[in-house]
Amino acid sequence: MTNILAKAFKKAAKLSQNLQDEIGEQLLEDIEGEIKWNETLDKSHDKLGKLAEKASEDFKSGRTKKMGFDEL
Repeated sequence: MTNILAKAFKKAAKLSQNLQDEIGEQLLEDIEGEIKWNETLDKSHDKLGKLAEKASEDFKSGRTKKMGFDEL
């Protein structure tokens, strides 16, 4: 465990049980989200690489158009 996480747990331990439970639930949700996000990225790594290569080729060959977010 990192020093920062240990410090956060130490501070959280001083809070009421209800607040500790809320923080714990939020933390668990965040951890699950991170795990799912990492799994998604791992599964799509090859596909993202191919899309990046195609985008680079399109840019180099002049098949792209500069646009702002509001123009998409």
